[in-house]
Amino acid sequence: MDTELKRQVFDTEQVPAAERFGLWLEMLADTPGLMRVRTEHADNFVARSEFLDLGQMQLVRHRYPSLDGIRTRKLIQRSDADYYVLALTLAGTGIADQDGQRGICPAGDFTFYDCARPQELSHHGDDGDQPVSSVVAFIPYEALPLANRRLAPLFAGRMSGAEGIGALLADYLIRLTSHPEQYHAADAERLGAIGLDLISTMLGRHLVSEDAVPTEVRRRALLAQVRSHVRQHLGDGALSPQSIADAHHVSVRSLHRLFEAEETTVAAYIRDERLERCRRDLAEPALADRPIQLVAGRWGFRDKAHFSRAFRAAYGETPQAYRARHLDAARIVNTAASAVNSGRTY
Repeated sequence: MDTELKRQVFDTEQVPAAERFGLWLEMLADTPGLMRVRTEHADNFVARSEFLDLGQMQLVRHRYPSLDGIRTRKLIQRSDADYYVLALTLAGTGIADQDGQRGICPAGDFTFYDCARPQELSHHGDDGDQPVSSVVAFIPYEALPLANRRLAPLFAGRMSGAEGIGALLADYLIRLTSHPEQYHAADAERLGAIGLDLISTMLGRHLVSEDAVPTEVRRRALLAQVRSHVRQHLGDGALSPQSIADAHHVSVRSLHRLFEAEETTVAAYIRDERLERCRRDLAEPALADRPIQLVAGRWGFRDKAHFSRAFRAAYGETPQAYRARHLDAARIVNTAASAVNSGRTY
């Protein structure tokens, strides 16, 4: 049986208030982000961090009070420094300084820096005592297909997480760290690889030349972007290879080539995603009163007969039969649960 994605949770509220800041500093010392930290909340530092190991990349979702930090050469010598850090601000405003560059990042923006170089960081709440939060990715040098000298212009820079590949990456990091229980431990390496492809492509877009990013990395990142676009527009009857190609500024021919390596077609991917959404809705007791035609229409199937044929070909039974079977099963489960809760036996 698959197990959930492995995660470690660090919560200072598990110890007395006077010990919380010291515990936080001990945790920080075990990461590549070791630094000297100052805060006005040292007497009661309420903080929580969730660590996810995804193969080569480690993600950390932080929530903590406002703070300032500095990483000196002496601290660099005491820690594993061959890492990059990509930080997505979720709440508050983050400021990064490195090599004479400064990035001011409100919620929704990224900054990027090198752990082997001195830096100054601060993260402050926008409303006084409000906690701040972020998602941080620790990335070993060798995990990025980009030379350190090429990346230097991006250190402590600000990159948008609200548009293009940055928005896709932000959404990916937020979803993954918000609900790690929805993913399997066996998928950790693959999830990390997807994240690294998106990160490499976003960084490449901010360099002078995107040629710095290997072709295969760019291909996989574009594929992830296209798939996300399709999932967001399944209910649009105008969704087509042409509309998808136009949205991503590529030719329809290039779009079809993108899917050849996945052993499917663009049209087949759209159909399969639509059928999967319909299947979920048909098995949902809360939607039992919704006509099947409305379920199909919600996900882009405008022709009832075409939907019925496609559904039967995919799942081996008609939509009506599938819904009836799953709703009957749900009723049996609910009846048994009610009996247990009421103390009755059958």
